[in-house]
Amino acid sequence: MYRFILRFLFLIDAEKVHYFTLNTFRWLLNIPFVYLLCRRMFYAENPVNFLGINFPNRVGLAAGFDKNAKYLKEFMALGFGSVEIGTVTPLPQFGNEKPRLFRLIKDEAIINRMGFNNDGADAIAARLASRPKGLVVGGNIGKNKVTPNENAKDDYIICFQKLYTLVDYFVVNVSSPNTPNLRALQDKGPLSEILTALVDLRITFNKEGKGFKPILLKIAPDLSVEQIDDVIDIVQTTKIDGLVATNTTISRAGLISDNKLVEHIGAGGLSGKILFKQSTDVLAYIHEKSNGNIPLIGVGGIDHPVKAAEKLRNGATLVQLYTGFIYKGPALVKGIAKLTRP
Repeated sequence: MYRFILRFLFLIDAEKVHYFTLNTFRWLLNIPFVYLLCRRMFYAENPVNFLGINFPNRVGLAAGFDKNAKYLKEFMALGFGSVEIGTVTPLPQFGNEKPRLFRLIKDEAIINRMGFNNDGADAIAARLASRPKGLVVGGNIGKNKVTPNENAKDDYIICFQKLYTLVDYFVVNVSSPNTPNLRALQDKGPLSEILTALVDLRITFNKEGKGFKPILLKIAPDLSVEQIDDVIDIVQTTKIDGLVATNTTISRAGLISDNKLVEHIGAGGLSGKILFKQSTDVLAYIHEKSNGNIPLIGVGGIDHPVKAAEKLRNGATLVQLYTGFIYKGPALVKGIAKLTRP
């Protein structure tokens, strides 16, 4: 049934159908008992504690799917135990020119160059003030496109301040390939400066009674071994709480889609099952190199519970879905939620 629906949806522009589908599902949830029926069909409770937070299950929705925290109830109905909103920037921004979201159907993959399109920290904070109970919400934060890298720290601080009491954890995004020069912030100097500033601010907020919010860093799958070693050192030095491995890739290696199609689409981050090995290799390396001392969320290429289980075997405590959820549907969420860590 889901595959039949998908064929119809894939006839429509990818970004347009994204919002059409979510808004239609929101309307359906207003029908009596539909929400409860969806929860029964797709939700599996399998609690796990991660960084002091009680997650209803191990399956989260990756950042980028609900950028503006508009569909939290909808994703609860589809079985997710957590949703990572954003990437949130201080000021609203349109993002890159459309079209900017593309399907590679033969590869069950997506290329996106969205460019941190979002409503801005103030509007998203207002929305989160009435967030549904029972769902863990992470705040993925970034910088505005017009902010030069030398001032990037200020943007991360603004988002951190505005969302601090409204989300359960933070993810610092310096690894998207779709904001010019953003990945340069993964270098040891600027990254340490940003993370140290957030950790220091958290100490202040905690003393003020605002609680302790874990801080994680989301990294690219395209880092060299030396760069990953630097990231591990930064985590230990700045005392942030963990890593999200990984973001999308700029590589096009191994695709079976027509080369002309891929070239026509052009730049953007690639996600989908082709990313699985690359992202899992990064995850496994970090886990082994750190002697299992860095808490990890595994993302990238998960389109079956077996693949989620492999992420768990390689050090992840939680997993997140994006492209696999698009191609496989909500049944995938429940299948993964039932897993226990090896």
